[in-house]
Amino acid sequence: MFLGCYFLLATPRIEFWTIFLLYSGLFLGMIALYYAFRMRFSLWIIFLIGLGMRLSSGFLFPNLSEDYARFLWDGKLILKGENPYRETPRAWLENPQNKPSADMEDLLEKLNSPDYFSVYPPLNQAIFGIAAKIGGESLMGGILALRVLLLLGELGVFFLFLRLLRLFDSSKNQLIWYWLNPFVVMEIVGNLHFEGMILGFLLVSVLAIRKRQFGISGGFWGLAVGLKLLPLILGPGFFFFQQIKKNRIFWLVFALVMGLSFFPLILGESYGKFLESLSLYSGKFEFNASVYYLLREIGFWIQGYNMIGDLTKVLSSLTLVLVFYFSWKKRQEKVTDLLELMVVTYLTYLILQPVVHPWYILPGLGLSVLAKKKTFIFWSFGAVFSYQAYGNPENWENPLWLMLEYGMVLLGIYLDYFQPKRNPNFETKN
Repeated sequence: MFLGCYFLLATPRIEFWTIFLLYSGLFLGMIALYYAFRMRFSLWIIFLIGLGMRLSSGFLFPNLSEDYARFLWDGKLILKGENPYRETPRAWLENPQNKPSADMEDLLEKLNSPDYFSVYPPLNQAIFGIAAKIGGESLMGGILALRVLLLLGELGVFFLFLRLLRLFDSSKNQLIWYWLNPFVVMEIVGNLHFEGMILGFLLVSVLAIRKRQFGISGGFWGLAVGLKLLPLILGPGFFFFQQIKKNRIFWLVFALVMGLSFFPLILGESYGKFLESLSLYSGKFEFNASVYYLLREIGFWIQGYNMIGDLTKVLSSLTLVLVFYFSWKKRQEKVTDLLELMVVTYLTYLILQPVVHPWYILPGLGLSVLAKKKTFIFWSFGAVFSYQAYGNPENWENPLWLMLEYGMVLLGIYLDYFQPKRNPNFETKN
């Protein structure tokens, strides 16, 4: 599996069929090890296999995403004492008063959004700055710094899973669905995305609730939000959780950590540019969507144009309504109930969004491992279908691959949430 991961991560994203075949082989290998683990493999062998898969990324450049270029660009601006929210990368480089290094000019060519302000929160920016400092003027050095930081986060996730699975009296082989999943390896240490670190913070938050350490729980949820705003959508679930609803320590520590995390946005009125980027992102881009694409086609049929602005507002409002409804209806009392609700919350959000990059599903996948749900595991295979769009010059999304991807998601939803109701004796075997 080490070589398979290496070749997968080394394959240019325009070669979709090669990616698909390598990925499918690795996914089948994970399934085989899951069932073989019950009979003969020790947990440490599984750990070493997963670690080897992650180390196989080595000195490879991320081939499936250019996001790392923006991470390092923002980090280098921070090292120069610049505000990464003040100017777009192109505007900064064209400003004669600025003195870019040679590697910054190289980074600009790799940026996928040189004309947009940074959309990454200050806590994320701090990590970018650390990676840029460690990497110096070497692009590969910066990539390796990011990779090492994310690998350390992955090691933390592994041991958090062990602790939580033991506390929930669950089989440790559940961990295989995350630790040996080629999707996880590809998107975190391969493509350098921080959703794995977000998952780690959420796992600490769940563990702290289990141990009734509510201040720590609120603080780590705040850190997760500080890395990326999306975990804020878990707020209704926490609010309606009986142990937390009126727990002042939880909410005070969360507010303190979140406030400190976003305080730098006040400096130089950075919050305006940050919010502008979020607004443009949520009302202009579309990729790998499901419900949104169906509504978009209806909009074309009725109005004759792309109603993305209106549809984004409607779907965002619907997402909030559903999340509050599910949280209120569940009225969870046990931590396992909260976990299941967190999975449903992520699933609801992603199903209704106009932009669903593959790595967005990572926190939902990790939480579903603990909740013993299948949908995100199915999705972790189907998500690779989205890379089909990069296999053609126009980045055209083939509807067939979209139907296959979301067909797998629907199958997972049926097995997780409808089959048990139709057949009370049905038991999911994880």
